Formats: sequence, structure tokens, C-alpha cells
Amino acid sequence: MTRSSATPCVMYLMAGVADLAHEYDDPTLLAVCERLWANLVHQRMYLTGGIGPSRHNEGFTTDYDLPDESAYAETCASIALIMWNHRLLQFAGDGKYADIVEQTLYNGFISGVSLAGDSFFYVNPLASDGAHHRTPWFECPCCPPNVGRILASLGNYLYSTSDGGLWVHFYAQNSAHVTVDGQPVQVRLTSNYPWEGAVKLALTLDAPQHFALNLRIPGWCDEWAVTVNGAAVESTPASNGYVAITRTWQPDDVVDLDLAMPVQAVYANPNVRHMQGRLALQRGPIVFCMEGVDNDNIGLDRVTLDPAQVAGFRVEQQPEMLGGVVVLRGSAQAITEEGWDNQTLYRRNQPSSVAALDVVAVPYATWDNRTPGEMRVWFRAG
Repeated sequence: MTRSSATPCVMYLMAGVADLAHEYDDPTLLAVCERLWANLVHQRMYLTGGIGPSRHNEGFTTDYDLPDESAYAETCASIALIMWNHRLLQFAGDGKYADIVEQTLYNGFISGVSLAGDSFFYVNPLASDGAHHRTPWFECPCCPPNVGRILASLGNYLYSTSDGGLWVHFYAQNSAHVTVDGQPVQVRLTSNYPWEGAVKLALTLDAPQHFALNLRIPGWCDEWAVTVNGAAVESTPASNGYVAITRTWQPDDVVDLDLAMPVQAVYANPNVRHMQGRLALQRGPIVFCMEGVDNDNIGLDRVTLDPAQVAGFRVEQQPEMLGGVVVLRGSAQAITEEGWDNQTLYRRNQPSSVAALDVVAVPYATWDNRTPGEMRVWFRAG
């Protein structure tokens, strides 16, 4: 990838390359996709699924250049990233592409629209001093209608079929009618995903049918369990990240998938100079941030999180908050201003004054929907 590549344009171009690779069964075009994908995901993508750090060219710069506060991460770029990865997913059912779609959908894409649906981010930074806000429209109004078309087409992303197989990529609650080997299959998926990892799939068939039900085990998930009609089944995923349950399915069979969702600390590659000595909070596919409104408007860059305590953060359902979300509550420390005044910019003795405090983190996608204030995804680790 070059320094001057506008991110949405590159992603739309690569979606077209993937379509041509499929249409003409051209492995050389698919290899190009895979090579560029590896560079993007492993060296140039934000934790939220945002891409493109530079506002100067609305595009890429160099490997590992991922500043948080000045991140461009255009909403349209995340949308195009979703489209490209969805196409790549259809070739061989490799779950790494579904992981990127999910990571982007729940974080860097949906942050682009307010909860009320009437204002939008063109740019999606991972830190803000409180001056960055959504607006009703833009001089270049690509993002608002682009958000609308993805939301309207989400049903197309949930399932795929193959010869002798039904693939379940994502676990948002839904019902669907699909065709497997020419036979109708009705799926009703019940869940409170992404807030909870318990997923129930009820299958309705006209007659018993033999096929493989492929369930994606997300890359963030380390523990899971699968049952069919209450009986445990082998649930070791293949190298593609899917558990394949091959059997003759009966009408009204029920599959339960339980994905463990602990609070996790996430760290950046040492080459990402902006994030060294810092960690981020993630639970399931959701990346969390802190906002000043929940944390007494303390300077969030002063907050230090103990990695050993992250797993103990409390997970709380808040049905009346931000349209109904899960929040994280835990303990932290913050550098105070004790011993400093407005006449002292530098001093030679090391500051040592810290205060214990309780902090609240909310899903990144929901920030800037309340009282304006500071926001941050990455925190000092100590």
C-alpha cells in the first residue's frame, strides 16, 4: 500500500478485484487480495477496524503509523473494508475475514452514526479532547447514505451456503430462510449478542437433511461450548475458525453455542510507537472507551490501569443508558496535580502523587452521544 492511497478508494478497488477473482477463477488476483489484506490487518488497522491515519490524503501512510487522537479512520473506509472482507470470506469460508467484518461493524463503522441516527462522523479518532462531534451533513456527503445502505443490507452478511454446508458467520438475533443443496432450511437465532455470548439456533426443515452446520468461533474467544438438543458435541474449530457439525438434521433440532466473554486487555505491536506502555479494553467484539462524563472529567490521559485487574472489571447491563449497553466498571489510578501550579510547567523532581478512582468504560461506538467531553480508548498500563 502506498502513502497516497485514499482508503475508501483502495477498499472499493480491492472489493472489485475480489469479484473479478471469483468471476474468472483467477488465483493471481486472489493472491493480490491476500497479500494486501495481510499488510493492512497486521500493520495498518486500528483496533476499532478503522483504517487510514492521515487527514492530509484521507489515506495510508507507513506501516504501524496509528496515532489515536489524529486518526482519520473515515467511516466510508470502514464500510468498504467490510465489503471487501465479506467477499473474501466467500472463497473458502476463512473466519479471519469474518473477524474483521465483525470488529469493524461493532466498532469503527457504527460509531459513524449517532444513536438518534441523525448525525454522523466522517472521521473516527480513538481519542478526543472533547471538540470532535458528529454533524448532520458534510460538504462531501458520502458517509451518511453509505451508513444507511450497510444497515439496510446487514441480513446479507449473516449466513452463507456451500455444497453440503450452512455457514453461520455472525450471531445477532435474527430469523432467516436459506437453501442448502436445494432444500429449504429455516433458522431462528436467539441471542443478546454482542452483550452476551449465549446463542441458540433452532432449525426448521421440511424433512431430515444431511449437511454441515459451520459455526464461527470468533478470534477474540478462547473458550466455548456447543450442544445439539442438549448433548455436548466436539467443538474444536478447524484451521478456518469454524466448528463444523456434520449430521442428518431433524426438524426442530436446536443448537446452543456458548462463547465466553471475559473483559480482556489488548496491547499494540511494539512498532506502534503511539501505543507503547498502553492497553485497551475489549469484551467480546466490543472495544470500550472512557468518556469524561462518566469519570468526573478527570484528564483521561492520566489514568493508569493495572493489567492484573482488568479481568476483574465488573460487567453491568445498563438498559436505560445509551440505548441499552453493557458498561465496564473497575479500579484505576490517576496522576493528580498536587504540587503543581500554573507557574510551573517543568520541574526536576519526579511527580509521585496519584489517586485511586473507580472508572467506567462504555462501548466505543456510542461515544459523543451525551455531554461533550474527553474520550480515550488507550490507557497507561501500570
